[in-house]
This record gives sequence, structure tokens and C-alpha cells, in this order.
Amino acid sequence: MDKYIGKRLDGRYVIQEIIGVGGMAVVYKAYDNIEDRTVAIKILKEEFVSNEEFLRRFRNESKAIAMLSHPNIVKVFDVSFGDLIQYIVMEYIDGITLKEYIAQQGSLRWKDAVHFALQILRGLQHAHDKGIVHRDVKPQNIMVLPDGTIKVTDFGIARFARSEQRTITDKAIGSVHYISPEQARGEMTDEKTDVYSVGVMLYEMLTGQLPFQAESAVSVAIMQLQREPTLPREINGSIPLGLEQITMHAMQKDAARRYQSAAEMLCDLEAFKKDPAATFDYSYFVDDAPTRFVTPPAQIAQPQTDADADVDAEAESEEEEKSPVIPILAGVATAFVIAIAVLLAVFLPKLFGGAGNAIECPDFLGVDYETIQTNEDYKVFDIEYQFGFSSEYEYGQVYDQSQPAGKKLKPGAKITVFVSQGAHLVKVPDVYGDTSTMAATELKSKGFVVETQELPDEEIAANIVISTEPTRGTSVNEGATIIIYVSSGKPTTYVDLRNFVGLSEADAKQQIEASGLKVGSVTSVDSTKPKGIVVSQSPAYGSAKQVAQGSKVDLQISTGTVNYTFDLKVPLPDDYVDDTGYVSIWSNGQMLQESKNLIEINNLSDYSFSITTQATSMNVTVKLRRQGSTQYDNYCDLSVPDTSKGTSRRTRTYTDYPVKQDEPIEPPTTSDDSSSEDLN
Repeated sequence: MDKYIGKRLDGRYVIQEIIGVGGMAVVYKAYDNIEDRTVAIKILKEEFVSNEEFLRRFRNESKAIAMLSHPNIVKVFDVSFGDLIQYIVMEYIDGITLKEYIAQQGSLRWKDAVHFALQILRGLQHAHDKGIVHRDVKPQNIMVLPDGTIKVTDFGIARFARSEQRTITDKAIGSVHYISPEQARGEMTDEKTDVYSVGVMLYEMLTGQLPFQAESAVSVAIMQLQREPTLPREINGSIPLGLEQITMHAMQKDAARRYQSAAEMLCDLEAFKKDPAATFDYSYFVDDAPTRFVTPPAQIAQPQTDADADVDAEAESEEEEKSPVIPILAGVATAFVIAIAVLLAVFLPKLFGGAGNAIECPDFLGVDYETIQTNEDYKVFDIEYQFGFSSEYEYGQVYDQSQPAGKKLKPGAKITVFVSQGAHLVKVPDVYGDTSTMAATELKSKGFVVETQELPDEEIAANIVISTEPTRGTSVNEGATIIIYVSSGKPTTYVDLRNFVGLSEADAKQQIEASGLKVGSVTSVDSTKPKGIVVSQSPAYGSAKQVAQGSKVDLQISTGTVNYTFDLKVPLPDDYVDDTGYVSIWSNGQMLQESKNLIEINNLSDYSFSITTQATSMNVTVKLRRQGSTQYDNYCDLSVPDTSKGTSRRTRTYTDYPVKQDEPIEPPTTSDDSSSEDLN
């Protein structure tokens, strides 16, 4: 069983069954549960997902069809170009291919062939007007609906006119039985390439066989370049001459001598449909002049077969046309028409153009364009047509007029009627993956009204557009409302917030991850707790019972040490100051601060200093040195019992003062050698 059948794509397309298999894709029948309709989904085969050439062709098809909106071209509703699967969602066609239909019928009645060819050409002309050349027109890519409607499909190798070229060795060219000679040569292709292919299909529909057949594709391609096909009427004598001429003109090997557009071929086919007896003067492919319709002379008998009598009402009157009564009646009728024309020329001006004989302007609003052209009552006016877009009036209906209805006008007055071409359709741009702001800005620039709806999504980040309604690439009325569905991100899940204080750094990180959270910043802080132990966390335990899954938890880890800083101040002896001596600070036989010249001290009577230590208590010795001496003399000892309190009380003990040279040493005069004194 196919792996896609029964599966759901993008949450909306339920795959039901395979309805077609091509060279690069498989086509499935599916149900769109959002739009409530059956659709066809073309999925690129897995072996081609990584092939850049096939990806280009597949994406080119979606771009080409998305630009087109015509009743004879299959519609595209949605596209998806993911890494694992690429697909196009299209209109579901309940029918068979034209190739299958030809195989069933053998050869078609020429009226049926004309009916099909007209629809194919209308669809192709629409594509050509958009600058798109199909390049793979063949009956396998034409769908026939039960009511006889034709749908052109498979724009897989379509391209924009004059954008690139292909060669016969390129796998991207169409079926070799239907390609044009210039396509077989690898030359530049344009609209005339599709016209040639339509000519081949028309040949096949009329005769039941292809114009060129051989055992290999290369042989067929050479025949396309060098040989002329057997004339269709030599295979099927019931084919009208004019239709054979149209077919062969479309199949001219020289593109310059072929129909220059699908519209030109349409014009000839429409003329032939109205008058199947008409012929065209390019039977021998020598006339460069524009097409001329030539009615066969009366003395030249036209081929008549039982099949012609069956399907062509005009052919039934052929014997009557040979009767001599017909020219007589025609002469009488001509004389009658001339007489009526003379009478109208004389009396119409008196009836309508005389003084006071004004005519009311008709109300053309809502009237069909063709009705105005054929209604004799309107021909008294000079009517000019202009075409524009209108969402209120249907295609072909008048939506405005230059003269108001009921206004009195003279015969021959000019009236401009404005004919609707339907609503002005604008293609919904592809904003999938944009931010909601970017998407809304682009949509509004196209004239759309924008509504935003949020949807949770497991994979798409918050504020990113998931899809639009209508979907991207859809042609809708200008000013329509577009709903953009924006991801609100994953649904929020909450987890318990645990206490990680007291754990080692490694254990705390492991438990944070196990809780569905993430480790945030990790910083070291001074602490008396052992080194590497968590001393605090943020969010703090107890600040919230639960936090969003995936939230970050910041950790503070103990360094295992604490530094204390405290300030001290001691009075200095005047004789040392006068002698510009030096002072230094010591502890346990080590100098804590380098010597400082006493003259540099702002307050010469006191010396203030700070000490930073990890010890909780310490003893400090202040030493003095005279100018020019290298010997430090103890001045006083300071005891700091609690360094954590910063500035501390101290116990001061003075030693014998060193005196200036030639002066006796005198002890300090203080009597509180062991007294305590607040240094603050």
C-alpha cells in the first residue's frame, strides 16, 4: 500500500487514492477538510526531492499555474516545498485524458475535434498573455470532463517566454511526437511552439493517428525536422478542406510561416465553425499575406461524404445551392434589402433627427455586451465600448455609461458604455514564514484587508505566519479580506521549581535539566561554604511553585573564601615627620604596604590605611624609618580581633622612640601602653 494513502498533509489534506503516476510525480485524490472539497495533490517522487533539475521543474509548474485563472486551465489552490515532501494542490478533475478519449474513439468527429481545439487554444492564449509558454502540449496533458469541457494541465516544463532554451537531449522537453521543429533543434521557443503542438493534436484527433511515428524518439524528432506529414484528408476523406488547411498551417515547420499566436488560430477555427465550407489560401504554404477566407466557387464541386452529411447542417443544402432558383431568389432579396436601406436613409432622419425628435438614452446597466452589439434598437446611437473591472457586475455586463438613462439625445449621439471584465483579481502573495507585521504590511500594500488569528504550533516560532486564507497564490477580488494564521508558539507547559541550594554545581545542573528547565548563568561568589557549592539560585526557591518549562535557572557558586577589609589610623611622632621619614605596615614579619614618605601624607599627625585579608583576626605592626636609613624601627602594634567588622578597635603599644642623631632616646609620655582606644 502506498505510504501516503490515509495520511494527512499539513493537518488538512487527507490522501484517499492514487489517480495518476507521471515521470516525476504521483497524483493523489484527497479531501481538503478546511475548504470541504475534493482536490488533486501532485507529490514529487522521493527519488527526485534532492534533484535540483526536478525541483526546478516542479516549482516552475506551481509558479506557472498560480499565475493563471481560466476555465480551460486546471486551478492550483496550494503549494508546499518542504525538505522531505513537495506537493501542489490542484483542482480535482473527474474525467479522462484526451489521449484516452482518442484511443476509445479511434478518430473524432471533426466537430468534436474543433470543439476541443477551441478550448485548448483559449486556455493557451490566456497563458501566453501572461508570458507563459507550456512547451509540453500533448493529449496526455489535456483532461476531458464528462460535459465536454477541456482542462489544460501539467505545466511542469512551462517557462516564461524567452527566458531560457532547451535542447533535444534535455529530459525536460515534451513528448517528441508533439514538439515543434525549433524545440527539437534546441532553439528558443515561444508561443508558436504550443501552436505547433495543438496542430499535431488536431491532426491526431481528426485522423486517429500521429503525423510521425518511428521506433525511436530520435527518429521521430528527425522526421519532425525534415519530413512533411501525410495530408489528413488522405487518411480521412470526411475532413473538410478548410479544417485540413488550418491543421497543416499550424504544423508549418518554419515558425515564421505558422500561426503567430493561439489567437490567430482561434480566429480561423471560429470562422470555420460558423462556415464549414470556408477554405483558406495557405494550402501550399506560399502566401505571406494575412489569412483570407475563400468561399469555394459554385462550379467547383466540394467533396461530400456520408459523415459530412451526418454532422454538418450546411452540407445538407449543397444540392439546393446548385439549383438555378437560388441565384434568382438571391437577386430579389438583394433588391429588397437595398430598397429598405434607401427608405431608412430617407425617413430615419425625419423620425429621429428632426427638430424636437430626441430619443431617450437607454439604461444599459447590467445589459450584456453582446446584446448591445446585436440589438437593432441601439444602432441609432454611436456606441463606444470601454472595458474595466467591476465586482458588482458579471463579466460582459455594462457597469456604467457616459450618458444617464432617460436623457434626451439626438440620433447618432455618442454613448460610452463601460463593460465589466469581472472583479479585479489580485493574487494572494506568499507570506508564509514572514513575521505577522511583515505579512500584514505586504498584504495591505496589495489592497487587502487583513485579519490575524493565532494558532499554537509545535514547530513554528511565535509570531511567524503559518498560512493564509485564502491560500497563497489564489486569485481573489481586490480589497478582499485575508486571514493570516500566526503561530503562538508551543503551548506553555509548567514544571515544579525545586531547591538547588546546597548541591554541588554538577548535581544542580543535572537536576535542573531533569526538571525540564535550562541552566542559565553560573557565577562565582565569595562564601564561607565549601568551594563549588550552590549558595543561591534565581528564581529563588519559594518565589513560585511552578515555572514555564524550558525556563532558565541562574546559579551562584561558592569560591570557598571570604575577603575582609578594615580601616586603621595611628598618630605619628613629630620628629619623624620633620625628618621626612617613612612609614610601612607589617604583619607576621611580612610587609603589607610599601614604605610611604611621611611628607606625602596630607594629615601629618595621623596616618590612615586599609587592609584586606581572608583572616578573621590579625595583628598589625607599624614601622618607621628615618631618611637615609635602611633600618625599620617598630613604632606600635595594632590588634584587630574581628576583621569582618571593617574598622576595628585596636590595642596600641608604643616602643622606645628612636631619636634624632646626637639626641638621647626618650620613652613615650603616654601612660596607657596597654589601653584600648576607639580608632573610629
